[in-house]
Amino acid sequence: MMSNSRHSPHLVDLHLVDFVDTSSLPMEGAYRFSHAETSPRHAHPLGHLVHAASGVLSLLTDDGAWIAPSTRFAWVPAGYEHRHRAHGRTDMRIVHLSPELAALLPPGPAVLIATPLAREAVLALTSGRDRSASALDNLRRVVVDEATTAPEQPLHLPEPHDPRLRAAAALVDDDLSAPLSLGVLADRTGTGERTLSRLFQQETGMGYRQWRLQLRVHRALVMLADGATVTDTAAACGWATSSQFIEQFTPLVGMTPGRYRQPSHLAEGADAP
Repeated sequence: MMSNSRHSPHLVDLHLVDFVDTSSLPMEGAYRFSHAETSPRHAHPLGHLVHAASGVLSLLTDDGAWIAPSTRFAWVPAGYEHRHRAHGRTDMRIVHLSPELAALLPPGPAVLIATPLAREAVLALTSGRDRSASALDNLRRVVVDEATTAPEQPLHLPEPHDPRLRAAAALVDDDLSAPLSLGVLADRTGTGERTLSRLFQQETGMGYRQWRLQLRVHRALVMLADGATVTDTAAACGWATSSQFIEQFTPLVGMTPGRYRQPSHLAEGADAP
């Protein structure tokens, strides 16, 4: 993987950003998040792509959470209210898009593949180096062209709204290390198993097992970013073996858990102290 050191910009601390008037933000920016720091709820007049050059970022909305490691971009359409939350010290890059380019991306929030070429283009856009308007436009076009070459990535964790489904989801979230069947959840929430199955499909767009896998991968990304071992993460997130964890994690994230937790990976893009 190519080094990002030549793209190191001056990072703006999150607390210095004016989230009341987001129209005043530059078209491209680089921002520093502390661990667990969360931006206020806000929206942007233009759609934008978000890239965690280091660390892990969650995109939080009323419809759920999207998680974006450094191999992915989070896409936020214009006017969509959201928050960003950092897991580990995080270097966040933002690239705003014109309405014409934004129209090529999904109509709602999404996680998209960040190819090596697209990542390099985002890092160049946010490096702070002086470039002509045409050069910046060309780089944005490269990012969008690359982001649209692959299908939307399944790293969305929808937020349940029905009280019965919220109760079931909370039980699962409380202890991922102890797998709970749909039947057990139905008994504990006083809801019929068929009803609960239907609610998962209606509100999350996926069955219970797929929803739980999404939750486990989200939790695993956060734990690995915090320095947990692959073995401990697998156990805490309910995988019986590390090999099973690797098999299910890798297709969703684009790299193995071991590769993901390496300091050289998590530190890429970070500014010099």
